[in-house]
Amino acid sequence: MDNGKLESKANPLEQLTVRPFRKDDMDLERYFYDHLSSQSKHYRFMGGITQLTDKELEELCDIDFGNRMAFIATVTTDGEERVAGISRYALDDTGEAHEFAVTVADEWQHKGLDRLLMEKLIEFASKHGVRKLYSIELADNNAMKQLADALGMQRVRDPDVGHQVIYSQVL
Repeated sequence: MDNGKLESKANPLEQLTVRPFRKDDMDLERYFYDHLSSQSKHYRFMGGITQLTDKELEELCDIDFGNRMAFIATVTTDGEERVAGISRYALDDTGEAHEFAVTVADEWQHKGLDRLLMEKLIEFASKHGVRKLYSIELADNNAMKQLADALGMQRVRDPDVGHQVIYSQVL
């Protein structure tokens, strides 16, 4: 990892660029979510969504660099840019904390991209007054458990939904 770049071990000619999300990334994000495996969609949306509506996509892409922030990792192969992963947070309804999510394309999983994206998001959040990040995940999401452990996050069983876990970090 160097300057936000991460080389793929599968193909060293592919190189990721991690940058803040831009409004014109909406088509990239749609393609990204449309091409995730059913398991990745299951864990990202806790089994509730298989395809994003235009309204849901617009909400995800509404980044204000304050209450809502996202980082995107892209790779360009044969002149075509594709999303390898996205991390994001948004102020929750309480106004006291920001809920986060990280999603990595199936072919980029288990290569450290989730951690790189979260480290960028956490660094940005801490510099911009965010006090707490949290995520509600399915309890059997082992990749999220490993990531949260690596980042030193707290983990508690969701008191309202037994098959969910809440990961959090005070900044």
